[in-house]
Amino acid sequence: MMKSRLKDRINENLRSFEQFTVDVIYDRRQGGKARFFSIFLKSLSYLYGSIVATRMFLYNQMVMKSQPLGCLVIVVGNLTVGGTGKTPIVERIAKNLSARGRSVCILSRGYKSKKEPKWKKMIRSITHGEPPKPKVVSDGENVLLDSTLAGDEPYMLAKNLPGVCVVVDKNRVMAGAYAIKKFGVDTLILDDGFQYLPLKGRLNLVLVDKNNPFGNEQLLPRGILREPIRNIKRASYVFITKSDGQDTEPIREQILRHKPEVDIIECAHHPTHLQNLETLEQLPLEVLKDKKVGCYSGIAVPESFEKFLLNLGADLQHKERFIDHHRFTDYELSKMYEEIGAKGIDFVVTTEKDAARLDPKYVPPIPTYYLRLEISILDGADDFEEVINRICFPKKDRLRQNNVKPLVENQEF
Repeated sequence: MMKSRLKDRINENLRSFEQFTVDVIYDRRQGGKARFFSIFLKSLSYLYGSIVATRMFLYNQMVMKSQPLGCLVIVVGNLTVGGTGKTPIVERIAKNLSARGRSVCILSRGYKSKKEPKWKKMIRSITHGEPPKPKVVSDGENVLLDSTLAGDEPYMLAKNLPGVCVVVDKNRVMAGAYAIKKFGVDTLILDDGFQYLPLKGRLNLVLVDKNNPFGNEQLLPRGILREPIRNIKRASYVFITKSDGQDTEPIREQILRHKPEVDIIECAHHPTHLQNLETLEQLPLEVLKDKKVGCYSGIAVPESFEKFLLNLGADLQHKERFIDHHRFTDYELSKMYEEIGAKGIDFVVTTEKDAARLDPKYVPPIPTYYLRLEISILDGADDFEEVINRICFPKKDRLRQNNVKPLVENQEF
């Protein structure tokens, strides 16, 4: 018991330090300690930037080469770490393509998923055994892995997308080849893959969060940029996400400065309903109005989630933030629900991603729901179907569907 408590305390201290680091990166912390730490992180940013630039140079000079897989590869990614609302867009693209007759597989690295034990790696290296096959989260018919083995985002996508395969591996060239051979797919969606250069023939959809487009415009680890803003020139299309339809002109100007001809599509993420973690009961959003609500989240930008609840009229009595992709321990959950219970809160709300990371056997002591989000197009297209039609289907295919003979045979990708 003593050992378990000590472990919980150590984990709590580590979590506090991780949260402090994230807050410094997002400029949420002030004071001498934060300023000193930000200087240290800034020095690491120079090193990180030189590595990014060298890698890009090697690919541009063909010293390191991208590999084609002979099918349509759509990349959905961003210049920044986390928080752009990528998963609902990946889900919507996959759903629309599947409905249009494409055989789709989503490729993910499975961030924070359970890795192969070290002893197995050691035995394989000694015996020169074959590397493990990619993890199949969904074969298009059944969800085969939980969020611990798959990662929260791949598991959530697999659960919400019947008919779409989901495969996880750090080597997404190998994962894509495996999906083509195993499932006969003709379309690969590379989830969070803008920085994954080994895969060729890609259509790059880059997401930019309207509320925090590029952070403080500094590279990791001092800022949230994975690569310089100018590299948005590799984008085929840019999605401005989490928009309310107002004040996007400065972001558009910054994007067009680096790629004047790029198409920009503006979209909103909006909540649709609440779903009970235990009973799967769905409630309308109106139930939040004037209710005493507690919330918790382990996402990159918790402010956007909390803002949804406030805008829906919730009286937020308790809010707790964990780092992105955090896996909750029993100690953390029991402590949090004890504090929530003491405040007389009506019910608790979390995000769909956080719900995916909870043990399915866990029964919250207070009714807990996740907030379901979907997307809609505000500008740049009439609706999402038009977006898919423009981006993913060649002109001659669209003309053939309408029985129109193209003037010039021109394959777009």
